[in-house]
Amino acid sequence: MSMVDVDKLQFGLETFGDIVSAEDGELLTAGQSIRQIVKEGQLADKLGVDVFGVGEHHRPDYSVSSPEIVLGSIASVTEHIKLATAVTVLSSDDPVRVYERFATLEGLSEGRAQVMLGRGSFTESFPLFGYDLTDYDDLFNEKLEMYSQLIKEKPITWHGKFTQSLKDQDVYPKTDYNGIETYIGIGGSPESIIRTARYGYKVILAIIGGQADRFVPYLNLYKKAAEKYNMPVQPVAVHSHGFIADDEDEAVEVAWKNIKANFDRIGLTRGWAPMSREQFDGETKVGSFYVGNPEHVAQRMARTINLMNLGRFDLVYGAGNQTAAQRERMIELYGTKVIPRVKEILSEED
Repeated sequence: MSMVDVDKLQFGLETFGDIVSAEDGELLTAGQSIRQIVKEGQLADKLGVDVFGVGEHHRPDYSVSSPEIVLGSIASVTEHIKLATAVTVLSSDDPVRVYERFATLEGLSEGRAQVMLGRGSFTESFPLFGYDLTDYDDLFNEKLEMYSQLIKEKPITWHGKFTQSLKDQDVYPKTDYNGIETYIGIGGSPESIIRTARYGYKVILAIIGGQADRFVPYLNLYKKAAEKYNMPVQPVAVHSHGFIADDEDEAVEVAWKNIKANFDRIGLTRGWAPMSREQFDGETKVGSFYVGNPEHVAQRMARTINLMNLGRFDLVYGAGNQTAAQRERMIELYGTKVIPRVKEILSEED
């Protein structure tokens, strides 16, 4: 029996800003890739997708280093979809500027702005903005505390080790709606789960490898921590990679080519072994890659949502150098076939 509230369940799409490939295999420019993302955000909005997230990276294989600018452009051509980051690397940013950028996006989008804060799985931004990686945890802890004061939208007095000192300082613009909706992106650290609960933020779990079952204990920990700190238990979200095509075999082969290349490229700096076909097939069958035709992907998503009693599921699309046509067709299938089918499956289990 499903415990999921299907009526409140949200579905999102996220892109990390991968460089798009032309039909002949040549890579587009970063600017062309950014304009393609805006087109995809507009398409997702028309199809009724709930959330559209854009990542922040400072590397040549990704096109977006300032997601708020891209989201602002998407805001101008959409009406309903929430506009999120995936993630904002708070550790190497200025909390005042983060607040100001998202308060601006909140006004521009009429209350659809959403920030996902994280410590950053990539480290390029730390030296780029003058931070030392040895302060990795301390930077995030201090800046999250400062951000948490700023979003109260009252004058702030503040002094920290890594941040500027403020005395009874107001920060602008003020928001028109319900403030800035904030998630914390978590890769699997118990400390991160507890920290998120303590501040009362929403959790989004990045499940990019292995079975979703292993994260169930983290959900229990989150609930216990929220109760301990007298904070509300918020609906939990998950994001994972995927690719959808009309044909199952086509979906698998496109994903294998692109997701493998993407993960292998990242793995060069992290000590990962190259992805084997056996590993990839395992991830697509029972792991964290939601790859296949609409029915296959819907069945797998429904299982994860039901298992973890999720409030939101985000599919990370476009990994590697997929073509614009492949990306757009995937978004169409996600909006028109996968989301309705997932809701149908979960409703049948009630």
